[in-house]
Amino acid sequence: MAMAVLFTLGVLTACETDDAAEYVERPVEQIYNQALGALQAREYKQAANLFDEVERQHPYSIWATKAQLMAAYAHYQETQYDDAIIALERFIQLHPSHKDVPYAYYLKALCFYEQISDVARDQKMTDLARKTLRELITRYPNSKYTRDAKLKYELTEDHLAGKEMEIGRYYHRQGQYLAAINRFKMVLAKYQTTTHVPEALHRLAEAYTALGLTDEAERVASVLGHNFPGSEWYIDSYEMLAGKQVRKPGEDPSWYEFWAKQETGTKVRPLSDAQKDSWYEKIWESDEHTGLKPSARAQAPDAEPTTEEPPEKVEAKAEPDDTEGEDKPWWKLW
Repeated sequence: MAMAVLFTLGVLTACETDDAAEYVERPVEQIYNQALGALQAREYKQAANLFDEVERQHPYSIWATKAQLMAAYAHYQETQYDDAIIALERFIQLHPSHKDVPYAYYLKALCFYEQISDVARDQKMTDLARKTLRELITRYPNSKYTRDAKLKYELTEDHLAGKEMEIGRYYHRQGQYLAAINRFKMVLAKYQTTTHVPEALHRLAEAYTALGLTDEAERVASVLGHNFPGSEWYIDSYEMLAGKQVRKPGEDPSWYEFWAKQETGTKVRPLSDAQKDSWYEKIWESDEHTGLKPSARAQAPDAEPTTEEPPEKVEAKAEPDDTEGEDKPWWKLW
């Protein structure tokens, strides 16, 4: 028993000695430069650990603030999005007036944006990316990241609208026209600036026609023709309601054919190759991990810390309501 106790104490003492030997306090510049070297060598996990070490050993240094952001960027490059988001939210909370806060919002949005999945799957990441991009655009409208954020914000809205259209088409194919109408109306109400609006109007006309609501179908088709007179979806609606053939015989019927033989109930015209080639299929690569082209990934922030005084905190500006004080939008027919 005595030998066992002595052996255990010896092991514990050795472990404490090893741990004490591993922790060596070093100058902040040395640790930070080593972390930068690991980042440049694409050893992102080691770089993140070294940047965290800067903050642990020198928490009140100006290098520690920059190290927090650099650690988040290292996690992002390692596609450890959850760790990156946690680090970025901590940086924003601790340094709300720092000059790099817009970049922190932008990088946080990219962490969600690069996890966007196909419209057939859950769109939680798309919604989180949209909210973060909206916050960046609202809080920092003059930031150098705002222009790209606006583009990505529009793409996320288009993607969410595509999800609603996917569900609406499914209900339409199953003959559940009321459920389909609700989905198509949601596209018109929430995503009226997206590319899915013409098809949503046409699908509404189809659903109303299937339910025998001819007047409603004609009213929706007239709105479609007024706002999108050159759209192929308007030609489809006109041919359906007027019972006339507008397109010339033999005019590439493969892509505008109304009926899908494999479906039952009221038929829904299958998407053409041009329509299937939507924005998200152009942007996403086949890489399952990143989902985006390498050119769309974020660049590293400025590595050198600043000694300047932090600017004043930028207050969030409320986004004006476009519907206040204006006539009802064209799509509010119901």
